Amino acid sequence: MVVLNKIYTKTGDAGETALGNGARVAKHSMRVTAYGTVDEANSTVGLARLHATADLDDRLAAIQNDLFDLGADLCRPDMEKDAETEYPPLRVSDGQVARLEAEIDSMNDKLEPLRSFILPGGSALAAHLHLCRTVSRRAERLSVELATMEAINPAAVKYLNRLSDWFFVAARIANNDGKDDVLWVPGANR
Repeated sequence: MVVLNKIYTKTGDAGETALGNGARVAKHSMRVTAYGTVDEANSTVGLARLHATADLDDRLAAIQNDLFDLGADLCRPDMEKDAETEYPPLRVSDGQVARLEAEIDSMNDKLEPLRSFILPGGSALAAHLHLCRTVSRRAERLSVELATMEAINPAAVKYLNRLSDWFFVAARIANNDGKDDVLWVPGANR
């Protein structure tokens, strides 16, 4: 259980922060940027949940929890030393990726195939889900970049890749099962 008695510590005043293994790094390091963007994605999910009901809200709540898992995963370098630690670090699992895939397939079965690209928008929920999609895609790009510099959990990148797809399909569901999608009209304003 986490206990936070004091919110500010002043330990980051010089531009450094602690990773999950206690190492101090610059706040602008690629690892901090990657998991910070995962945190940002989580915040956008919180906004989307303001408009979600029932089953979709439950799924978004599960994604928020997964995103905290993912942040914990990314803030803990040295995967090769996981077995040596007293408490195993939290890592995103292939099971979490598989759950997203199953949910994408289930939602997509309700939708007609796309015949045009769609614009982010429609209902308030769909607009928020598109924002979730773009922020999670940015988190994925940053995590992929981090993976070129340091070892990271491959399931973390897979999760982010599927997550943006999940948000895309969920946005279509939120737009009356795709019937109210806002279609792109190429060159419409020339």
